[in-house]
Amino acid sequence: MEQMQSGRPTSDSRSYLVQRAEKLALASVDRPLQVPALSRALGVSERTLRKLFNEIHGQSPSRHLRMLRLSQVRGALLSARGQLVTVTEIATDYGFGELGRFSVEYRKVFGESPSETLHPARLSNSMNAPADCGNVAYLISHR
Repeated sequence: MEQMQSGRPTSDSRSYLVQRAEKLALASVDRPLQVPALSRALGVSERTLRKLFNEIHGQSPSRHLRMLRLSQVRGALLSARGQLVTVTEIATDYGFGELGRFSVEYRKVFGESPSETLHPARLSNSMNAPADCGNVAYLISHR
């Protein structure tokens, strides 16, 4: 890694470390984010990793990487429209185990629930649905 005489990493090497951390975190999205494991894999201290993320992104590594994963979940939800898949399946595939927290955070970031992203027409149609939505014929005809 390129370093200045003071022993501090240069701007390029700091960016490189952060990019490597992002790639490592996104390569194993099925597992929860763990900054200690990332810092060990990169050969830097947790403190250094936190400092670099704050300098480059203005956020902690956990927060920034979580936002990247949320964006990936959104992409997966958008591309899964019309398929037989659930929000739970997609969220857990991307390492989100606490689904309540995931849903709240998703809504804060994207302005809609994950279900609204996955099934926009179904949810908006349900607002105009007749009162007897439990009718099997109604459910079949409105899939």
